Amino acid sequence: MERGVPPLAAGLKGRCPRCGIGPLFAGYLRVSPRCAHCGLNLAAQDSGDGPVAFIILIVGFAILIPALVVEVKVGWPVWLHMAVWLPLTVLLCLALLRPFKAILIALQYRHRRQEFDET
Repeated sequence: MERGVPPLAAGLKGRCPRCGIGPLFAGYLRVSPRCAHCGLNLAAQDSGDGPVAFIILIVGFAILIPALVVEVKVGWPVWLHMAVWLPLTVLLCLALLRPFKAILIALQYRHRRQEFDET
């Protein structure tokens, strides 16, 4: 039974979970209605808040630890913490959101393929 391309590969490339060729997104985060290559119906597929929950945990850990280390060892003023860590947090969240959403949609395809074919 054909199961599509590996979810991690399809997600990181932002490609269709079935063929791995057609683009998954029509915009930054808007999912294409159909795959331009294989015709897979993607219109009803939604990753919900799953990617955001993972990103909050990952980015929170990745920013909080260095911020605490800098505070304890150097003692930056609050304005400098805000100037460094807030933009870094926003950039990391924006950079991770699209691949995480694509990976979650590819995982949904892998485990609930029949629902993709029926919609």
